[in-house]
Amino acid sequence: MAEVLNLPPGIAGLLTIMARLRDRDSGCPWDIEQDFASIAPYTIEEAYEVADAIDRKDLISLKDELGDLLLQVVFHARMAEEQGAFAFDDVVAAISDKMVRRHPHVFGDASVEDVEAQTVAWEEQKRREREAAGEVDTSALAGIARGLPEWQRAVKLQKRAAAVGFDWPDVSPVIAKLHEEIEEVRAEFAAVAAAPDDAAAHGRLEDEIGDVLFVCANLARHGKVDVGAALRRANLKFERRFRAMETLAAQDGLALAELPLEGQDAYWDKSKRAERGES
Repeated sequence: MAEVLNLPPGIAGLLTIMARLRDRDSGCPWDIEQDFASIAPYTIEEAYEVADAIDRKDLISLKDELGDLLLQVVFHARMAEEQGAFAFDDVVAAISDKMVRRHPHVFGDASVEDVEAQTVAWEEQKRREREAAGEVDTSALAGIARGLPEWQRAVKLQKRAAAVGFDWPDVSPVIAKLHEEIEEVRAEFAAVAAAPDDAAAHGRLEDEIGDVLFVCANLARHGKVDVGAALRRANLKFERRFRAMETLAAQDGLALAELPLEGQDAYWDKSKRAERGES
């Protein structure tokens, strides 16, 4: 198809396609009316689809999803070029310069002992860059984007705090803290049940549930487990077992939705046994 359209090969062809899609006279009406804000959700979605393909170990899908993600970069760069802000080549130049600058142990004379030392050096380089850019926020937590998924932001906050020594020495106090937070959630649920229309009580419940989630993120960090990957696995496991429940019930001539909770639980346990190869 690229040859039929007489497009240049590689990235130049994709840039040409995007320019034509955005052409005010002959382009695609949908592409023309988009802006940074309207495209941003698609960019996030495509990044998650890349992660999903990796999680499924599906390299064919990964190739397609990486292309979709690259298209998002090209789309944003084209809109910026139309405004005279920057172009795709500027994006490439900026990230190339950043990678060289942040890897002096590869492209310069510096040396690092291990991955942990490299992480510390990376964060220090980022701090120096923020100072050079004139940022006045000197906190160890400076520069953590608020647009990140909150679980990811939680882990970044915790890592930054740990970098200056504010961290538990091992996982035991984290687990103890999780138990403490769960008890506080239990108390706030009781308060909401006693006063269901009390907005303040509901707000306290939200705070305590947030604390539980924050500690769970910390627990994953101490276990060197990616929170997003762990939750994806939990979601996939739930979906797999729930679909199996529906199938097992249907084989018995039953509709899952018509069963009481006890009956549904029986099929849940049956799906788990089948997954483990048990009868």
